[in-house]
Formats: sequence, structure tokens, C-alpha cells
Amino acid sequence: MVPIPVRRALRKLGQDIRDARLRRRIPTAVMAERASISRTTLNKIEKGDPGVSLGNYANVLFVLGMAERLGDLADVRTDVVGLELEDERLPQRIRKPRRSGQKSKT
Repeated sequence: MVPIPVRRALRKLGQDIRDARLRRRIPTAVMAERASISRTTLNKIEKGDPGVSLGNYANVLFVLGMAERLGDLADVRTDVVGLELEDERLPQRIRKPRRSGQKSKT
């Protein structure tokens, strides 16, 4: 079962891929051949089918010249929630390290 926001995002991605293909005037048969997938799989991608592997989506994006964008999807620099959680775990104060040779108080 795929959550509704994920389905919407995949549907949008599929439509954007289709629009990019059409703007480049690449026929479906040629696109499928270049991406090493079947036309049926390309059709599923353009509809945003969640059952299609990420690798197939990546191949299609590569053919369109957009593969480098995949690396930015979960970039830690744009992970707002992760950055906020990391900031919460910062120490309140930092102590100087003990010098070797000093006895510790125990």
C-alpha cells in the first residue's frame, strides 16, 4: 500500500518525465530503447506507477539528461528535520580534554 502523498509525487514525476520527453520530441519506442526498458514500462513510469523500480526511473532520467538530480533528493544539506534534530543534540558546553598524567577524581 502506497501513501497518498507518495502516489501524488510519483504521478507528478511521471507527468514531468512525459512532458520532458515530448518537449525533446523523443518517441516512446526510442526512449524505451535508450533507457533499456520496454514501452510498457515507460508507459507505467509516465503514469507514476509505484511498482516500477527506481533504477528504471533513473535510466529514463539519464536519457533526458536529468540523472544528476537524483543525488539531491535526500541531500543532508536540505534535510530540514534532520538538521534540526542534529542541532538539538549539540552539547550545552564542551570541556577541555584532560591532560595525560593527571589523576581523575573517582
